[in-house]
Amino acid sequence: MEKTLLKIKILYDSFSKTEKKIADFVMENPRRLISLYITELADECAVSEATAVRFAKKLGFDGYQGLKLAVASETEVKPVSENIKKDDSAYKIFGKVCDDIYCSLEKTKNSIDGGALEKACEKILSADRIMIFGLGNSASVCIDAAHKMLRLGLNATAYTDNHMQAIAAAHADGKSVAIGVSHSGQSKDIVEALKTAKQNGATTVALTHKGKSPIDKASDIVLETVSDEMNYRILGLSSRIAQLAIVDTIYSYLACRLEKAEEEIAKTESALRQKKY
Repeated sequence: MEKTLLKIKILYDSFSKTEKKIADFVMENPRRLISLYITELADECAVSEATAVRFAKKLGFDGYQGLKLAVASETEVKPVSENIKKDDSAYKIFGKVCDDIYCSLEKTKNSIDGGALEKACEKILSADRIMIFGLGNSASVCIDAAHKMLRLGLNATAYTDNHMQAIAAAHADGKSVAIGVSHSGQSKDIVEALKTAKQNGATTVALTHKGKSPIDKASDIVLETVSDEMNYRILGLSSRIAQLAIVDTIYSYLACRLEKAEEEIAKTESALRQKKY
């Protein structure tokens, strides 16, 4: 029996009634656990999110994510993709990665809430200040979004440090839009920054994976991507491309509607021209 599941079995009698519900679920469905957000596990077991965290800590983990990672490593869940094999050539892997990306884009296109996307674009269009929060794997998406908006002359800034995120959120107001990028929707720093910005009157937007997660409660508008990768890895790969597609959509919408878009783009190109050979 895997180490974590064995530990659950050993400590079973010490768990509370609600913690035993989680223990039963994990022992019966270890592979399912890996794809569940903490909110989804709580709903599945009819317990609170706090109970899920407490359960994980009783097993010696810092939190729910630590429990998921341990179960994933012990149940032979593949770190990259279920489709990619150890002896695949680089070109064959490239083809499979392209297929994953295409699948993620199509699923996202068919699932995304068009009304929410339109609303997010309009809020950004009328904002005096746009702050974009992202950490780790989401930082590159955060920077790309700010870069594109800045090229249009918008007051957009990417914050990829959790202290700077907290400071920026503390100075948000009713004319601000705060965008949080988190594939899992469980990044505590991103969720807390959005909560603070929202309390200060800002419109909050989440760019995250489809499914219930803590970031939903902190967001006025939720833009969701869809991919199968949460079933076999913690790191989002193809979903990142879907997030970038949403960023490109927002940029294109703004470029078509901002009165001085062409002028601002020309300024940007002029400033960058001397940087090229």
